Amino acid sequence: MRILVSNDDGYFSPGIAALVAVAEQFGEVTVVAPERDRSGASNSLTLDRPLSVRTAASGYLYVNGTPTDCVHVAITGLLDHRPDLVLSGINDGANMGDDTIYSGTVAAAMEGYLLGVPAIAFSLARKGYRHLDTAVHVARSVLERYVRDPLPGHMLLNVNVPGIALEELRGTRVTRLGKRHFSEPVIKSTNPRGDPIYWIGPAGSAKEAGPGTDFNAVDSAWASVTPLHVDLTGEQQIEPVTRWLAAPA
Repeated sequence: MRILVSNDDGYFSPGIAALVAVAEQFGEVTVVAPERDRSGASNSLTLDRPLSVRTAASGYLYVNGTPTDCVHVAITGLLDHRPDLVLSGINDGANMGDDTIYSGTVAAAMEGYLLGVPAIAFSLARKGYRHLDTAVHVARSVLERYVRDPLPGHMLLNVNVPGIALEELRGTRVTRLGKRHFSEPVIKSTNPRGDPIYWIGPAGSAKEAGPGTDFNAVDSAWASVTPLHVDLTGEQQIEPVTRWLAAPA
């Protein structure tokens, strides 16, 4: 099996090295990752300049672009083969609920999915890579399952692992995305010239975190596995919008 590994924390992160070590147990691994931290880059593609690809001492390929750029370039021309699986992570921090919209980690996996390759994103919920071994254990178990019994059809999975000791992990649960409150206010400051600048505030707390959500699973010491899809159609709104447009002016 040929596996493409990427992330959004950069090719130098401990998380990607840990994921590569796991992936190498299952197949031939190629790493194509951003040259720097691109957390929050979402699904952005770089269209206003060419991209360069360089090789690190580790053998990893790194790109001066976004996570989506990395996977797109890899699959559509950089590699001389088509990967059988795309893996992204292991991210330094959770990607649950609305975070998945902004996440570069999820975006890298999603680009593989959009290009017809099964994909899995892995994130460790506690920042700082504490208990990275727990995420490694979950990644290995998910890949073992995938190799032994691949999911039918097109697959995009978002896996979040609680930042706890391995012996405290209760197992794995299939979940749906929860929801967050709005983000905290921007942090206002000034640059050395006295001009106003603004830092985006931290993510808000979980708003919908009941049973069945990724938030609930991780808070309860379970690794969450959430199947994702990319169809943004508001199915429930099709009929109301149809009536609204058909109504007399």
